[in-house]
Amino acid sequence: MPDWTPYRSGFLYPVHLFINAMIPVTTDTNTKSRFRLRPIAFLILGAALLTALYFWLRPQPKPAEAVKTQFMQEITELDSAVSQLQRAIGQRQPTAVVQSAFQQARLAYKRIEFLSTYYSPETTRALNGPNIPEVDDDLRVNEPEGFQVLEELVFPVLDTASHADAVHQADLLRSNVNRLRKISENNELTDSHVFDAVRLEVFRIITLGITGFDSPVAFHSLPEAVSALNSLQQQLTHYRLATRNPELAQRLDNAFASAVKSLQTARSFNDFDRLTFIRQEANVLSGLIVDAQQALQIPVFKESRLLSTTARTLIDVNAFDPNYFVNFNDQRSTPERVALGKMLFYDPILSGQPGRTCATCHQPDKAFTDGEHKSLAVGVGGRRIARNAPTLLNAALQAAQFADSRVVFLEDQASDVIQNTEEMHGSLPQAVKALQENPTYKALFAKSYKEGVTEQTLKNAVASYVRSLVSLDSRVDRYLRNQPVALTAEEKLGFNLFMGKAKCATCHFFPLFNGTVPPAYQETESEVLGTPATADGKLVDPDVGKFVLTKREPHRYAFKTPTVRHAASTAPYMHNGVYRTLDDVIEFYDKGGGNGLGFNLENQTLPFDKLNLTAIEKQALVAFMKAL
Repeated sequence: MPDWTPYRSGFLYPVHLFINAMIPVTTDTNTKSRFRLRPIAFLILGAALLTALYFWLRPQPKPAEAVKTQFMQEITELDSAVSQLQRAIGQRQPTAVVQSAFQQARLAYKRIEFLSTYYSPETTRALNGPNIPEVDDDLRVNEPEGFQVLEELVFPVLDTASHADAVHQADLLRSNVNRLRKISENNELTDSHVFDAVRLEVFRIITLGITGFDSPVAFHSLPEAVSALNSLQQQLTHYRLATRNPELAQRLDNAFASAVKSLQTARSFNDFDRLTFIRQEANVLSGLIVDAQQALQIPVFKESRLLSTTARTLIDVNAFDPNYFVNFNDQRSTPERVALGKMLFYDPILSGQPGRTCATCHQPDKAFTDGEHKSLAVGVGGRRIARNAPTLLNAALQAAQFADSRVVFLEDQASDVIQNTEEMHGSLPQAVKALQENPTYKALFAKSYKEGVTEQTLKNAVASYVRSLVSLDSRVDRYLRNQPVALTAEEKLGFNLFMGKAKCATCHFFPLFNGTVPPAYQETESEVLGTPATADGKLVDPDVGKFVLTKREPHRYAFKTPTVRHAASTAPYMHNGVYRTLDDVIEFYDKGGGNGLGFNLENQTLPFDKLNLTAIEKQALVAFMKAL
């Protein structure tokens, strides 16, 4: 036997103990050896067998439980990464060290994003909301905090003059991570919620991730999208799809790998081919996630949402429900209500002015605008309405109406316009009386509504027609659906610029290209652009927009973000019709909006920096928007 004495304090000593427990107690060199295990050996072997039996027979954690366990572990890893970022900032370490720590923390955040945004949206907004003040429903102004605020202090170079602010923001970030941990401890995950969150995260990557929405200065969006996708793939392994459908599991793994490779091999943020990524990678991936959920027999939610719970991609034909933004379910459109509303839309019976109808300012051949910079007001003298007439196409796919977002429902928009002395100069009670006295209308209302003709049914009929004006089937949509349609090289370049370098999609969100924020599509944003009063760009337009309603400084000059679909038919542009062509609009954005023109608006939400678009790039953007 070897002498183990020298190793008693070393790492080999436990080996000696184990061998000593297993070797024979006695041997006889003259006779056949006799072996007998020591009692401790029986204990060791028994314990090993019991341990193996326990792990074999114990109930396996349910997939959703395993997802939560990993999620909580990754919150801890995020906390560690933010702690390192805190330390780097607090110790005034070199710029490169601080920036690297920031990027590592963001990568850690992206691994938990799909569940944190789903279950804890308010805390997540504090972690990673836009760097602009928010006016809440109680009209309180909440200052921004989190990663995006800190990013502007760290990139492109470390702002040493704002060291105290950076320390404060890092402290807030750490505090909010801990708050997220406490909130998440009590969240009960279900398989249906997990798959819903995974699908929505893919949509978030398409709409907010690769566009640079939440990395507007560092442009670290592509590596962050990789981190998010890797997390999704790892979390889905808990569902053991391969035991249910090996072929589908392999296709799903291949889709993840292909999407990640596409992101990792991009030369730069600006050069990334977003059109191909969405068409060939992301759409395939989100569709396979839906297939996996079905294969695993995990129920899909049936609740009403603007974006369908069953949408395989964001450009599915019926992905969005134009009836979502209604006050009551019994106000949802029917074919009869749409037909009735269409009759009313073109009938001066709703107006106090002969010949004046809804179609006066919303003409179908002009994409339901009128081609005027500001519509003519009722009366004489050539007076104009205060603002440009917006398109009604896809008006149902936004959470607020009018340029100042003063109403939520299309019924209230109809009421406002009918009774506005400069627009229709009508009266709802008088319109109801006239309709009740008209046998045709009376019969049609009785067919469509059990209440017959009332102010509410009148408004709902008009709103039902407007809700039918959904147009999401452009050549761009069909191309992304892999239908037999082509886009020119210029149009493809324009799409990629819109979704990337030109930053258009950070306000006009894909695929609606309006301000309704993905992937939940529950709220519609307003922006402060600094639109000039005249095309020469000398003064900001005096219309203060949403500020009239809220009296809060972040809303001074704020206007709802409209859709750019059908933009080729909706000139002139902006709330005051100041720009006659899309080329003029692009020039305004390329200069950095109002502040690029020298207006010095402290609350401008449009990035101030010039976009530095080339003439070819500007032409490509116009070509793309015309393709919409």
